[in-house]
Amino acid sequence: MEKKNLFDYVKSNEYPGRGIVIGKSACGKYAVTGYFIMGRSVNSRNRVFVPTADGIKTEAFDPSKLTDPHLIIYSPVRVLGNKTIVTNGDQTDTIYEQMDKQQTFEQALRTREFEDDAPNYTPRISGILHIENNTFNYAMSILKSADGNPDSCERHTFTYTNPLAGDGRIIHTYIGNGNPLPSFEGEPVKVSIDGDIDAFTDNLWNALNEDNKVSLFVRFIDIATGEAETRIVNKNV
Repeated sequence: MEKKNLFDYVKSNEYPGRGIVIGKSACGKYAVTGYFIMGRSVNSRNRVFVPTADGIKTEAFDPSKLTDPHLIIYSPVRVLGNKTIVTNGDQTDTIYEQMDKQQTFEQALRTREFEDDAPNYTPRISGILHIENNTFNYAMSILKSADGNPDSCERHTFTYTNPLAGDGRIIHTYIGNGNPLPSFEGEPVKVSIDGDIDAFTDNLWNALNEDNKVSLFVRFIDIATGEAETRIVNKNV
């Protein structure tokens, strides 16, 4: 698969929706992940990322404008031991709770389906980073309707063992804007992971559509030590 420039790829899509990026830094030292949210409605745009003890959560920027918390208020990132879970919905908690009971990433997600937001039936996208004994691997998942038909749920999981330095993957909810919104298709797109945490964060934030972007989370995890450094950018400040 051709490796695309991450920032050019994101910039080319007016509305990728919510997206997860995972990979290894060009220097080979860090496991890298990023998660962004976008919005078209007032309710979706009225959000910020807030740090928690084990990750982040979404909150309403202006509580008086919150009309429906369903599907927009959740914990996108949680850490379970040496695993970092990143998702676009409350399946973060499902994965955390089931893996804490010795279930696998895939087993946890078999209990969930795409979102109930007809007619879009937004896919549930999830990622997990596993760092242990100076090694790093990750997996990504998408649960989506069958070409917009909610009678069938398609489940795809992609795993990456010992990714090469500078290589990453991105998966996002929509292939572009539209009504209804068209779901992501195919396997996660191979992209370059460039720059230190600040350059990566700035370039990814600037690549997102100015009108639709809402918040961005980026984390670099030292593969040797497990120590993590995080950046959060909110359009609403």
